[in-house]
Amino acid sequence: MAHLNLRRSQNISGDFYVDTSCIDCDTCRWMATEVFIEDREQSAVYHQPANEKERLQALQALLACPTSSIGTIDKPQDIQVAQLSFPIPVEENVYNCGYHSEKSYGAASYFIQLPFGNILVDSPRFTPPLVKQLEKMGGIRYMYLTHRDDVADHQKFAEHFGCDRILHQDDITAGTRSVEIQLTGKEPYQLAPDVLIIPVPGHSKGHTVLLYKNKFLFTGDHLAWSDTDKQLIAFHDYCWYSYSEQIKSMHNLANYSFEWVLPGHGRRYHADTASMHQQMQKCLEWMEAVQR
Repeated sequence: MAHLNLRRSQNISGDFYVDTSCIDCDTCRWMATEVFIEDREQSAVYHQPANEKERLQALQALLACPTSSIGTIDKPQDIQVAQLSFPIPVEENVYNCGYHSEKSYGAASYFIQLPFGNILVDSPRFTPPLVKQLEKMGGIRYMYLTHRDDVADHQKFAEHFGCDRILHQDDITAGTRSVEIQLTGKEPYQLAPDVLIIPVPGHSKGHTVLLYKNKFLFTGDHLAWSDTDKQLIAFHDYCWYSYSEQIKSMHNLANYSFEWVLPGHGRRYHADTASMHQQMQKCLEWMEAVQR
C-alpha cells in the first residue's frame, strides 16, 4: 500500500501519486503512458487523469504495480471497475494479466484463452480479483514458464487450478522441482496446434519462448522493445548465462514469423511480419555490435 507521507516530490499535484518504494520496473509507464513518467530512476505522475480512459489506465497501473507504490489521496470509489477489467485484452484471445509480482521484479504475465484449455504465461501475483476472473474465463490448463526468474506464485496457481506447469529442465531450481512438464534439449516442443515452445538459451540456460498462431510471441526476458533505443533488444547487462548463446538463439528465432513481441520485461511491440523481420535483423546487428 502506498503511503502519502512517502510521496515523491516529483509527482505533479493531484489525486494520484507514486511513493519512494518504487523499484523502477516500468509497469505503470507502459500501462498508463499519459499519466506516469520516469524521473530519477523511479516513476512519477506527470499528468493527472483527465478523462475516464486515463483514469481507468491509472487505476489498472495502481493494481498492477508489484510494490504497491502507486496511491490516491482520495479512496477510489471505482476501483472495482479496474479490478474487473483484468485480464486486459491485447488482441483476439490474448490478454495481459496485470497484478505484477515483486518476486519477478514486476514482470508481465499473459493469458491465452483456448478451446482445449487456457494457458497462463509466467506468473502474476496470486490475488483473489484476478483468480476469480480467470475462473470465469475457464481456469488454467497449462502454466507455461519462460525461464527461472518469472515464476513468482506458480505454486499457488498450480494448487488452485490443478494446472500442469511447463519449464525447461535447465532452469529448474529448488522452488520449481515439482514442475509437471520439464522440457529438455534444444528442439522446439509442440504443446498443441498453433502453440510452439522454442528453446532460446542465453538470458538463462533454459530460457524458452512461446509462439502462438505464428502471430503472438511471448518472450520472457529474451527479446523486448526498447523505447530508448527505438528497436527490439536483448538485455546485455541482464544476461545471466551467455550473450553469445543468446545471439545464436536470436538468429534461430529470426527464422520464425510473428507480429507481436510480448515480453516479461521491456515494452511490447506490434508490427506486420515484414516489418518485424526487419526489426529482428536490426536487433541482431545491434546485439553483435554490443558484444564487440
